[in-house]
Amino acid sequence: MNTLRKRVTVPLAIVLALAMTPALSGCFSNPLEQIIEGATGGDVDLGGTTVPDGFPTSEVPLLDGSIQFGGAITQDGATVYNITMNVPGSSPVDTIQGQLEGAGFTAQTEFTGDAAEGGTLIYTSDKWGVLVVVAKADSDWTVNYTVTSAEATN
Repeated sequence: MNTLRKRVTVPLAIVLALAMTPALSGCFSNPLEQIIEGATGGDVDLGGTTVPDGFPTSEVPLLDGSIQFGGAITQDGATVYNITMNVPGSSPVDTIQGQLEGAGFTAQTEFTGDAAEGGTLIYTSDKWGVLVVVAKADSDWTVNYTVTSAEATN
């Protein structure tokens, strides 16, 4: 599998697994953490509505918003974090781009989508890859960050 495909496919698979967690956690004990750990041999943190433990807050800027879900998976020293938040106001795309570029990240693609409705951003640094999905949600925005350590892409 080529590197770019692996860099996108692995985080997307984890995003899908982590996105299912809130639906599973409401009515009965959440078996997803054990299932993912058993399948991957990794350490899973389905942290809930906070930034997951170990998230590189000093290196990867996040918007101010209400965190709806935060989680992480670590295997063989490589970590992937996922944070979904609700952000009020106008389109956050320009702010996200400015924050990431100001933190030393380089855009890997142009913004794909419509700033009024949403789209995706992909940025990288020497240590991290960041995939941001932005979607209009009524008068607010849903923003999902998937942050992958460089070790996860090798």
